[in-house]
Amino acid sequence: MFSNRYVRTIILSRVLLQLGIWIRNYAVLLYVTDLTHNNPVYVSLISVAEFAPIFLFGLIGGTFADRWRPKHTMVWSDLLSGLSVGAVLLAVMNGGWIALLIGSFISASLSQFSQPSAMKLYKRHVPAEQLQSVMAMSQTVVAVFTVLGPVIGTFIFMQFGITASLILTAVLFLGSSLVLSSLPRDAEDPKSGDTGGFMQELMAGLRYIGSNPSLRTLCLTFSLVGLASGLTQPLQIFIVIEQLGLEKQSLQWFVMTNGVAMLVGGVAVMGIAKKVKPQLLLTLGLFVASICTIGIGASTMIWLTTVLLAISGLFYPCIHGGIQTLIVRNTKGAFIGRVSGAITPVFMGMMVMGLFISGYLKDMSSLLTVYVVSGGLIIVGAILLLPLIVEKRRKAERGPAS
Repeated sequence: MFSNRYVRTIILSRVLLQLGIWIRNYAVLLYVTDLTHNNPVYVSLISVAEFAPIFLFGLIGGTFADRWRPKHTMVWSDLLSGLSVGAVLLAVMNGGWIALLIGSFISASLSQFSQPSAMKLYKRHVPAEQLQSVMAMSQTVVAVFTVLGPVIGTFIFMQFGITASLILTAVLFLGSSLVLSSLPRDAEDPKSGDTGGFMQELMAGLRYIGSNPSLRTLCLTFSLVGLASGLTQPLQIFIVIEQLGLEKQSLQWFVMTNGVAMLVGGVAVMGIAKKVKPQLLLTLGLFVASICTIGIGASTMIWLTTVLLAISGLFYPCIHGGIQTLIVRNTKGAFIGRVSGAITPVFMGMMVMGLFISGYLKDMSSLLTVYVVSGGLIIVGAILLLPLIVEKRRKAERGPAS
């Protein structure tokens, strides 16, 4: 897998980007909270600046990724991200901290053009039997920085301040652009059949998803997983305080346990990816996640909650790796940007909806009820996949017979 030049280069680029993003995010968070004396309105605006582009530019960026050359798009996206951080630094040096939010928004927007292009290169240059391992590796990179990113970002800001943090972020983004520029020149890509304007291609991408049963099922499953994730994410602190009777500071240890397990799970998935079909891996991950979610909501024992969080983290890469692999395998190369750009915002949108209503649901019912509802949604998502698994098995059986 690492002998593939595209895999090596893109993974190295993602490492640099992830490091830059975490350093930037924590520098912005800590700097703004210091200046505004922990004003919750301004702190919430940071999350808006980081997540809003996913809704605003996910499908748009995916459509342009299909129209433009993928290497060219990724290089320019990372280059412009680095330059935007440099511009923000100049504004901050002149006392304009609001520019930090604008810079985060611009950088997150540019990522919506870069990520679908990476999927396009994987589709074009990675053999089908290696795709699942590559997706698991990408998830592992995310897991590593979920654990280490906050620590690194906080350390750099506390030791060196906002200026050094932003300079390092810009250098990492520009370094990613430089790494990607070493890839071979883009080959000409066959068109999707709709060579008209931007809106025509965008609508053609939506019609393509609607006409593809596998993609429709994956989109619905992903939306249910996003909603389930959003319901429980803000309530983790109440598991620690109310269910386990611990101080709120103890939450960090449970989050770290889950993150380390995600890292181990990602490595394990890379090892078994060639032996297990992605639809089975995804279904297994969903069933385990649902059981663990309900168990965490019911547990009042520290050891049991810790074990369930670890098991959940181990199987989490099965979910994201399985979905991403199935998206790439079931999508024509000419549509990969639009499909990726449409399905990811669906997940994020449903997650934000879950974040919004989780507190209300807890007040109306109980913590256990919310976790049971979350686990039930994941089970429904897994059940929706069963026809897809049966159909794949039938095709596999017909293949040798014919």
